[in-house]
Amino acid sequence: MNGRSASTVVRRRTALLAPVALAAGAVAGPLAGPAAAGGGHRRTAVVRPRARASDWAPLTPAKWAFTGRDVVLVERGTAPTGPRRPFEYAVVTRGPALSSFRLTAEVRIDEPVTRNDRDVVLVWNYTSPTRFHYAHLSQDNTIYPHNGLFRVEDADRLRIDDQWDGTVGAPPAIDDTDWHRVHLDVDVRTGRIAVRLDGAREPLMTATDRTFTGGRIGFGSFDNHGRVRGLVALGTVAV
Repeated sequence: MNGRSASTVVRRRTALLAPVALAAGAVAGPLAGPAAAGGGHRRTAVVRPRARASDWAPLTPAKWAFTGRDVVLVERGTAPTGPRRPFEYAVVTRGPALSSFRLTAEVRIDEPVTRNDRDVVLVWNYTSPTRFHYAHLSQDNTIYPHNGLFRVEDADRLRIDDQWDGTVGAPPAIDDTDWHRVHLDVDVRTGRIAVRLDGAREPLMTATDRTFTGGRIGFGSFDNHGRVRGLVALGTVAV
């Protein structure tokens, strides 16, 4: 291994992905998770799905393409029955469900910028079609369902981010058709959630919500289409 031990490689990889504080006040990262029964620590895992259909479970497989590099939602979803929530997404099936984690990925909205409600979403804590969290990344930040953090709990999506003041939310996350690097940090012990874009030190969106304690991650859109690549999450395995 070019003179490097396997343990050195693992340590370096962990250091690159390890969560940082979610906000001022130093929130501990996922790898410092609570002790399991018997005094041990929860098992950590890296979830790194390939851009292959075998690694993802879309709501509507015909609306997706897997190129080997990109996971692409090629057409808009349709509104599901039941609670108001994202129309179309694909859940990662490769690897375990996670509790606390850091997720990094590159995302792109494929809709033209003339459509102001354009978006993509990151999904986590997914345990059923009506129980999960999601981050809505949009160029519009002026109405309740756009550009924020949300919880779906067997009811219409509920906005939970700190930035929404009832009229406007965080600055627009994506207002072009370029690729953007997203970091999502989730700590289920404290409930702290933070989303950062394109290497920014300060989060664009934050929230505190301890409703769910683990589940699967995913990608999709409320009612638009886009793509994701290079998704990787490092965290504690959900129990």
